[in-house]
Amino acid sequence: MEQRQPDHGNDSPNDQSGNPQAKGQRQPENRANGQRQPNGRDKGAQRDREPGEPNGQSGQKEERPGQAPEKPAADRLVIGITLGDYNGIGPEVILKALQYNRLQKLCTPVIYGSMRVLNRYRNLLNFKDWNLNGAPHIGQISHKLTNVITCWPDQNQDIQPGHVTPEAGQAALACLRRAVEDMKAGKLDALVTAPINKYNIQSEEFKFPGHTEYLAEEFGVADNLMFMVSETLRVGVVTGHVPLGRVRQNVTRERIQQKLDLMMQSLKQDFGIQKPRIAVLGLNPHAGEAGLLGNEELEIITPLLDELRNKGQLVLGPFAADGFFGTRAYKSFDAVLAMYHDQGLIPFKSIAFEEGVNFTAGMPVVRTSPDHGTAYDIAGKDRADETSMLQAIYTAIDVARRRKEYAELEANALVVKHPAENR
Repeated sequence: MEQRQPDHGNDSPNDQSGNPQAKGQRQPENRANGQRQPNGRDKGAQRDREPGEPNGQSGQKEERPGQAPEKPAADRLVIGITLGDYNGIGPEVILKALQYNRLQKLCTPVIYGSMRVLNRYRNLLNFKDWNLNGAPHIGQISHKLTNVITCWPDQNQDIQPGHVTPEAGQAALACLRRAVEDMKAGKLDALVTAPINKYNIQSEEFKFPGHTEYLAEEFGVADNLMFMVSETLRVGVVTGHVPLGRVRQNVTRERIQQKLDLMMQSLKQDFGIQKPRIAVLGLNPHAGEAGLLGNEELEIITPLLDELRNKGQLVLGPFAADGFFGTRAYKSFDAVLAMYHDQGLIPFKSIAFEEGVNFTAGMPVVRTSPDHGTAYDIAGKDRADETSMLQAIYTAIDVARRRKEYAELEANALVVKHPAENR
């Protein structure tokens, strides 16, 4: 069993610590501190494997959109990828995920960053025979190459892998702003954000706990759902970055219903599940033990779930969290709604860290991120594992495609429902 970092990285409030548990590397049995094996291979993260090719573990092909024939350039999704803090592992995992244009059959990647910074890391990683395409703006990208849009004057940029600098924070913000501009203009189909440091990015223009809150304001979203997703488990939380002492006051009937609505809609339009089945966890130990250990389940959660089931929704619970995950009951559900951060993310990371992705549900745009942080202690050492970044890109592609299909189905349903109005 691998030992994994407990924070969820890209939206964790503290990425600059020297604590190795907050660093985005994994510590499996056969390698130390997230370092790759000498042959450069990782479980589920083989560096020279194309999507859809045998994965080297089971000999079977990945269940990924790369199995389809190459799409014409006009039909390929354009995926924006922000550089994050360039002194962290962001540039490394991005380059490893996109190396030698291996995702080109799936999408057109556009890195919002710096050609100078990426060339420095490209040389460090010995990708010298792989050239990136510099594009002045989104209108001049190539659909045959990996594109880079330089987002700030980088001629004299001092790159210091593993160090926290104010310049790296402001560069991360410049990349994010440029990508958001292009997304608002409809030039991007999805956005993947590499890890930032929540402290050195702070400025008059950025006063947010992380990416999610910034993007919510930019796109005018009042509420969203932090949705940790993988092939085996999906977990959302009622209260996200809220101190434990204030969790109870934020667990209200209205808030639980809001998060369930967001989760239900996301499962339908983003994951293609027509009749989602959702498990809801209790707030207290043993889900309150019939009122002996707390009344929130009896007074708030159970009445709401009863009402929703009477309306035809498949929402079950409240379940005691320890027994629910201990017995693997989550396998019978499409998603799980936890009451607070650690109640949901500790089991998620214990079960699905390698393929885990942080997805922001409830946004009008598609945004994903890897579920690790800046990992300063291994930055620039060719030890970062790109698996989560690769999965974040795959998830962004999948969700963007499903949203388009869902919108078409909804539009067709309206035409069938009201044929007279469309004559």
